[in-house]
Amino acid sequence: MDLETELTSLFFVLLLAATAPILVGLIPVRIPQVVILLFGGVLIGPEMLGLADDSALDLFSQVGLGFLFLLAGYEIDLELIKQPVMKRAASAWLVSVAVSLVVTGILAMLGVVSAFVPIAIGLTTTALGTILPIVKDAGLLEGRLGKPILANGASGEFLPILAIAIFLGTSGEFVAILTLVFFGLIALAVVYVPRRLVPMNVSDIVARGTESTSQATLRWVAALLVGLLLVASSLGLDVILGAFIAGVVLRLSQPRDIELLEHKLDAIGYGFFIPIFFIVSGMGLDVDSIVENPGRLVLFFVLLLVVRGGSVYFMHWNLPRQDRRTLAFFAATALPLLVALAEIGMDSGHMQPANAAALVGAGALSVLVFPLLAMRGRRTSDAAGQGSATDDVTPPHAGTERTG
Repeated sequence: MDLETELTSLFFVLLLAATAPILVGLIPVRIPQVVILLFGGVLIGPEMLGLADDSALDLFSQVGLGFLFLLAGYEIDLELIKQPVMKRAASAWLVSVAVSLVVTGILAMLGVVSAFVPIAIGLTTTALGTILPIVKDAGLLEGRLGKPILANGASGEFLPILAIAIFLGTSGEFVAILTLVFFGLIALAVVYVPRRLVPMNVSDIVARGTESTSQATLRWVAALLVGLLLVASSLGLDVILGAFIAGVVLRLSQPRDIELLEHKLDAIGYGFFIPIFFIVSGMGLDVDSIVENPGRLVLFFVLLLVVRGGSVYFMHWNLPRQDRRTLAFFAATALPLLVALAEIGMDSGHMQPANAAALVGAGALSVLVFPLLAMRGRRTSDAAGQGSATDDVTPPHAGTERTG
């Protein structure tokens, strides 16, 4: 492929990424940017206008996928895992897995899906990065629903990622588990070895370069991410494990200027690589299958609420009914992981393009509808100032509007 074709594709993709925030601001109803990026990718892709070629942006897209899971790993607040509310959230996810396996098993018997594992995993996901800005703006993070929202969002991201790596990997379940242990050991080495072996003057040089033109800390983060992706690729392993572990490493390492690093990661991830991943994913969607069979999209949309939302509603019986309803709608909101799941499922041959397109379409519909239903009838002040039934926990950084 010639350079002109690659630059043309990159230009139109970046132009779409730059236009998306403006469109979101002009539309009176709040729409997450990821929806604009996906549908914009369909518009400029080969199935419609043909302005961009997705194959020309494969490397950028893969790095964007890596950044998506790196920041997903970084969102996991390790202090939250120690809280009692996390046990209830993990139990709710396990219930959603059991229900999802039964439902997708029936769909497989009826011939609606051919391989039900990707669909079963997809129905258990939650878009934590998508709902965080919404619940923060509504003042819910400071109230009694703050910790349950964070806990169910974390379990709805972290546990499905592990399931994707184990059950949809190219090397089998046993190798995937060994890979997880392998990357875990790498993470521990990256976190603890430099503290003992790297001289203090080297650490000071890196710290001083954080705000200079050298951008030393950010460069080390980028090297860590690409290095883990390279290790995973060269060994025939799943890249999402390397990226996710890299995010956990960042959370564990706690650099000196952690807030400054967060803003820089958001800038390079959500400002460049991740939008490219979503747009390229939209370019590859099988839109014709959705038009020919819209019922499949509606089915997955309903199942997201029944499987994921219903399980969360049932397991949080200790909360008032309105709070359970709000929590269920937020938990059923799922899109970024569905996009990644569709890409991984099709690349590994586990998912049909028609099912992948319908699942992503259902996820896009969920981020448009479920947050609105979750906030229906609630006041911004009904969460602030009210006591919480569980131990307090510091929420992860949520002040920046996320693409995902």
